[in-house]
Amino acid sequence: MGLKPIVVINKVDRSDARPVEVINEVFDLFAALDATDEQLDFPILYGSAKQGWMATSLEGSHDDGMQPLFDLVLRHVKPPVVESGPFRLLGTILEANPYLGRIVTGRITSGSVKPNQPVKVLDHDGKLIESGRITKVLAFRGLERVPVDEAEAGDIVALAGLPNATVAQTICDPSVETPIPAQPIDPPTLSMTFRVNDSPLAGTEGDKVTGRMIRDRLLREGEGNVALRITESDDKDSMEVAGRGELQLGILIETMRREGFELSVSRPKVLMQRDATGALLEPIEEVVIDLDAEHAGIVVQKLSERKAELVEMRPSGGGRQRLVFYAPTRGLIGYQGELLTDTRGTGIMNRLFHGYSPHKGPIPGRRNGVLIATEAGEAVAYALWNLEDRGPMMIEPGWKVYRGMIVGEHTRDNDLEVNVLKGKKLTNIRTTSKDEAVRLTPPIRMVLERALAYIQDDELVEVTPKSMRLRKRHLDANERKRAERALAS
Repeated sequence: MGLKPIVVINKVDRSDARPVEVINEVFDLFAALDATDEQLDFPILYGSAKQGWMATSLEGSHDDGMQPLFDLVLRHVKPPVVESGPFRLLGTILEANPYLGRIVTGRITSGSVKPNQPVKVLDHDGKLIESGRITKVLAFRGLERVPVDEAEAGDIVALAGLPNATVAQTICDPSVETPIPAQPIDPPTLSMTFRVNDSPLAGTEGDKVTGRMIRDRLLREGEGNVALRITESDDKDSMEVAGRGELQLGILIETMRREGFELSVSRPKVLMQRDATGALLEPIEEVVIDLDAEHAGIVVQKLSERKAELVEMRPSGGGRQRLVFYAPTRGLIGYQGELLTDTRGTGIMNRLFHGYSPHKGPIPGRRNGVLIATEAGEAVAYALWNLEDRGPMMIEPGWKVYRGMIVGEHTRDNDLEVNVLKGKKLTNIRTTSKDEAVRLTPPIRMVLERALAYIQDDELVEVTPKSMRLRKRHLDANERKRAERALAS
């Protein structure tokens, strides 16, 4: 991007400060990021934010406060580029305000803007998005944002009054026909269905459980999150949420559960397209992985099995390597945790949308079926002990279960219904072999990311503020069989 950084070393007043080592580490980081010679020749300031001072050297004066930082910003950072002509602004930040609605922040490239001024919004390709009026112009004054009567070219302002404007779009005077050049926002590649939690344990752990509350929360999130696309289903009982990868959707789910929501979510679904000839296209992502060189082989093997194509491999210094892949989004679902396991926690993965390409064929998924509870109640240790031959469990003794809930993984490829409430029969026989202690294998711990990658199309993840459960979409066994027959036909 051609930015010229300023490096500020904070907390140099502490007894354990090591500013020289930090500067060397920052230089190595910039070099690993392919910084130019000009960027590597960065200016350095030393200071203590807690004490409120900055200096150009370690032995510099502490009496000037933060003035050295402000002076260096004025000298080192280029002034904004101001063009002649009518009002134009490129949106760079999007947020939602309960009183002002959608707010778009950006720098004014040309002209000026004031409240009640008519404007229009153009997409990056010149398509008209909407026309309207600016209701509020907010300027940044220190740490506060205050309304102003007028802002001119070069100012960074936040504009309210345009309900459809977003990032990478040009807000401009009605006479403008050419938008400001901008990189379009990457389209969503995955979608998930958010629906009301209708399990028998619904409402026992959260206080926000209705469909209206979930709908309002998701629509509010979509107002300020540029990468999300929120749509309501045809039957009005669920919401379709599309985003950039399962990590982003997982963060949204985790945020909602911490706010007290109960909901159930479906398996992530890749958003496909078709070309002019009708051929199926799928999203491809550029995956950059930095890892220790000793782990490169297993990572290349695992991603090759997921239909990824290795396009670059080079050393990045310090015994580490950088791998660049073009991988289908389907193959990356659930891979983050696998990468950390294969690289002993040292692997760093970054993903960037690359484009659409022809469908790469089937990718191996889960090969095992699941164990499904047939009764509602609290799990019994004796029953779990007897079921360990059927496969590893996902619950512990005393956990509440219900009919249709997934309690373990089957060793075979089919689903199996089991009774985890069956206790030990009471007899009057007392022998050493009869009274063996029950020793259980530790269960599989299902964190949110692993659960989303684990479930199949006929399964859901039940998310509450206190628990996370896997379940079948249809809790009744007869309904599941009818759904399977309908799908097969």
